Amino acid sequence: MSISDESALGDSGLHAPTLDKTDGKQDPLWQKIQKKTFTAWCNIHLKKQGVQIVEIDRDFRDGRSLLKLLQVISGEKISPPERGNLRIHLVNNVRKALDFLKSKDMKLVGMHAEDIVDGNLTMTLGMIWTIILRFAIKDISVGEMSAKDGLLLWCQRKTKGYKHVNVQNFHMSFRDGLAFCALIHRHRPDLIDFESLKKGNDMENLALAFDVAATHLDIPRMLDVEDMLSSIKPDEKAVMTYVSSYYHAFSSTQQAETAAKRIGKVLTVNQENEKMMHYYETLATDLLEWINQKIPEFQNHSRESSLAGATEQLENFRTYMRTQKPPKAAEKAQLETHYNTLQTKLRISSRPAYTPTDGKTVSDVAEAWRRLEHVEKEFEEFLLSELKRLERLEVIAGRFELKASKHEEWMQGKPEKLIDNQFIGLSLAEVTGLKRQHEAFMSDTDTHGLRLQKLHEMANELEKQQYFNSESIKRRAENIETDWTNLQNLAQVRKEAIELAIKEQQHLDQLRLEFAKKASALDTWMIELEEDLTDSIKAHSIQEVEELLTEHQQVCEQVVDKRQQLEELEDIQGRLDRGSDETNPYTSLTYESLKSRFDLLQGEGLQEREERLRQEMENQQSNETLRIQFSEGANKFGPWLESKSLELTQLGLSITGSLEDHKQRLFDFSQELADSKVTLDDLENINATLQTKLVFDNPHTEFKIETIRTSWEAVQLQIGRSINEIDNQILIRDETGVSEEQLEEFRKSFQYFDKDKSCRLDKFEFRSCLLSLGYKLCAEGEEDPELDSLLHKVDPNETGFIALEAFIDFMTQETVDKDTAEQVAESFKILAGDKPFIMPDEIKRELPDVQAEYCLKHMSPYTAPGAPEGALDYSDFASALYGASDL
Repeated sequence: MSISDESALGDSGLHAPTLDKTDGKQDPLWQKIQKKTFTAWCNIHLKKQGVQIVEIDRDFRDGRSLLKLLQVISGEKISPPERGNLRIHLVNNVRKALDFLKSKDMKLVGMHAEDIVDGNLTMTLGMIWTIILRFAIKDISVGEMSAKDGLLLWCQRKTKGYKHVNVQNFHMSFRDGLAFCALIHRHRPDLIDFESLKKGNDMENLALAFDVAATHLDIPRMLDVEDMLSSIKPDEKAVMTYVSSYYHAFSSTQQAETAAKRIGKVLTVNQENEKMMHYYETLATDLLEWINQKIPEFQNHSRESSLAGATEQLENFRTYMRTQKPPKAAEKAQLETHYNTLQTKLRISSRPAYTPTDGKTVSDVAEAWRRLEHVEKEFEEFLLSELKRLERLEVIAGRFELKASKHEEWMQGKPEKLIDNQFIGLSLAEVTGLKRQHEAFMSDTDTHGLRLQKLHEMANELEKQQYFNSESIKRRAENIETDWTNLQNLAQVRKEAIELAIKEQQHLDQLRLEFAKKASALDTWMIELEEDLTDSIKAHSIQEVEELLTEHQQVCEQVVDKRQQLEELEDIQGRLDRGSDETNPYTSLTYESLKSRFDLLQGEGLQEREERLRQEMENQQSNETLRIQFSEGANKFGPWLESKSLELTQLGLSITGSLEDHKQRLFDFSQELADSKVTLDDLENINATLQTKLVFDNPHTEFKIETIRTSWEAVQLQIGRSINEIDNQILIRDETGVSEEQLEEFRKSFQYFDKDKSCRLDKFEFRSCLLSLGYKLCAEGEEDPELDSLLHKVDPNETGFIALEAFIDFMTQETVDKDTAEQVAESFKILAGDKPFIMPDEIKRELPDVQAEYCLKHMSPYTAPGAPEGALDYSDFASALYGASDL
């Protein structure tokens, strides 16, 4: 009778004992090896019952030892065997054992109790192999691997890196003994000096491994050196049985490795988190220092005294906004992203939330950034107002220069003429002429006195507004006033002298006086007109130029009236010429000089003024074109940015497909926004051109470049935050094992109760969401400590709202089983050999150098009575890793 492969394997995927047949008989060498190995394996377990077998095919015939073996290796209670010694009793006992094996889903095709009772060695070996597979090897598996492959993989991992050891099977790979020695050395390097072993010394290597295993590891000799070397290919089942004893003997070491891996994983998380905290602190410190350095710079509204200086200030500010600020804005976004990722990692690993140093929180940085933007806005408005102010002062200074020059020109030679007050030898007509001449002069002086008042007003205004050349202008105005006072004094003296002589000189040439007065009035008008025609043209709109053109047209109409006055003077001059050939003593003005100047003003002067007004109209039309060009772009780009912000919000509320797909959509969105930077730059350039031309208003649009720039940066920041949120969700999914379906379910639950689509829940919405998810909470209106505790988890800063990311982190923590402080402490306990403390050499032996150094640096001494010197408190350290105390 034989056992099929399936019957021997059960569900393990292994094969039954190979029956090498020659003339229908089993190879006696293989039979001998399996019999010895299986007997030794059975005795390992039977000794716990105080029983040993000698002949495996004989000592299991009564079923009693077989039932004891099954009870020991299964750990289950089996009904006692029948006491009788009749064949029926023996068969029933063996059948009871076989039925127990079948209850464990073990297939025993072709195997009957009678075969075992009759001492059939082949069937007995097959049965024992089936038991070995089920209770010693089957549980040694990795993933979906079979028991054999799992045990083989264990051997490969444990012997990796050992010279001349390459485990590929359970026969030839173990024949030279080095694989056995490597397994022992891997777990107990103190028992074997592996470096001293040599390839080719098969007998010595096998003997060493078998001796050490039997002496120090309590693994009995299941194999003989001669049996391993005398056969071409050692028996695979015997070797597997023997190797499985190694696996179970080293199970405690395996526990230590598992514990060390758990500790290493936790320590790695803490070290990475500490690096991220340090990076955050550094980045926040640098950014705040830069902001705090810039704020005073922009709060300093020191006035420039010249238009060129103010223009340079504005250009420097634009350069700052284009080149210095954007990288800092990127650092700010990076800081927020880094902070969110850090908090996500801390939540995933059950660590307490990170609290930055006082004054360096994300909200502190955001508040400092808002202060910076506020002072930037005020500074830019100050610069623009300064440009307008200084432009007006330039116009005033220009007018002052023109009027002062005209006045100084008029003053030339006047004092010298007034000094001569001797009228001896003059006729009455001559003295009377001098009086009338002086009256005309005084009339002219009064007219110029009004102009002098205007000069003083302009000089005072320039001084008040801190114009860069105000001191020079003020001194010039004072000099003019001094000269004017002296002139008035001289005129008064001369007047008194003439009045004294008038008694003798009463003849008055009324006609010459009339000419002088009218000529003086016309001359004054022409002086004013000359000033107006040469005055600089400053306008800020087409409407203002049109008003100036209207004023110019009115001046042209005045010229017609003044032409009539000139004709009157021509008439007076004609009568004077006919009555006398004497020059007019009352005025130096002549009809010819007045007519020449009048014709020049009427011709070239007015035409040149009109031409300059036409040029200014073209300039304002060009400005208007720029205004329209800016407004057309801004009126499209501004609403487009608003729509993109809304679209991005909607995109965050309706995530479809995988997280990677959604992240790609955000990247596409980000690329679209990046492409729109060209439009923003165009608007920036147009706006810069307008400001260079001192154009600051635009009635065609409500959008300002500052608003558009801020909106664009806000959408960019919103995209960055959305990508960071998806990255964190991917991180949560990958590090916690939460599926995308679960994350999607969390999002849908959140969005259902987010009624206003603000991407956040208030306390009452959060409570409703928890109830829908099956949480047991108190009735609405009652004090609910459980709800308050949950709120503290998701809203530690007590903002009153729960963001989507915080909600997903919370649900992930509620869903996923994580490492705990208790588990880490238990792992240290394993490494410490169940001691309540651990020694430094144990840490160094079990953990990598970097992690061991971390533990030694942060662990506190164990201070309980009787503790050895150098003992460390791993329990307190495990608690500190999870924030229960300080590291």
